[in-house]
Amino acid sequence: MIKRYASCTRILAAMVLVLALSMPVAAFEVGVVGYYEFPEFTGTLRVDQGGVVGTDIDVEDELNMGDESYPAVEAFFGMGSHHVRVKYTKADYSGENNIPRTINYKGQTYLSGTFVESELNFTMIDAEYQYDLIDLENILAGFSVGLIGKIKYIDGETRLRATSAGLDESETFTAPIPMVGVGLHVGILADILEARAKAAGIAYSDSTFYEGMAEVTVTPFPFIDIHGGYRYMKLDLDDFSDIYADVEFKGPYAGITVGF
Repeated sequence: MIKRYASCTRILAAMVLVLALSMPVAAFEVGVVGYYEFPEFTGTLRVDQGGVVGTDIDVEDELNMGDESYPAVEAFFGMGSHHVRVKYTKADYSGENNIPRTINYKGQTYLSGTFVESELNFTMIDAEYQYDLIDLENILAGFSVGLIGKIKYIDGETRLRATSAGLDESETFTAPIPMVGVGLHVGILADILEARAKAAGIAYSDSTFYEGMAEVTVTPFPFIDIHGGYRYMKLDLDDFSDIYADVEFKGPYAGITVGF
């Protein structure tokens, strides 16, 4: 399955590159965005090993993984109707709990009542290209609708450690995910107050990935934007390096842009 995703990813990357290189000479924008995100994290995790099917583990109720906040950084540039954005996010989750039932993780049995320390760490790189199909930026306060093609690359590790039982198992995973979607921009008050929304996703075999965001941006000074919004992401991974996960991240975020 990973090979099929990698093939789709290469095709989408080639399309993005061709479209980016074909950008006409027009109004130019470039900048950097710093985010701080406060998502609620819920879901289940399962790790198989050598044909042994693992347990679907509730990361919140059984592993006691709490919500975490973390920063992200994004660079962007564009010409006319063409826009490219690259975002980097790193998140580290951990939990400690006397597990309420016996579970199997990567072929090992963790008995009910065992004190287990858990970790879920991942890095996400989002490469996004948007082409504006409708662009009325020069009319009233502005309005545009664009088609999005993006690649979300996730590199992560999951781990369960029970020192008292002599168990310490971990598994790494990578998931290059091509996605398509749509972006909307609405000017509310000239170049001072704006609203944006985006949604993208893909369904493939037994896996599903989709995400969306909506935000309001205020420009108090030239070249400075302040963002406030809400982001939702769902990842339903089916057999990525023997890892099965159905997780959600949803919550508010704040950000600041320095751009020209």
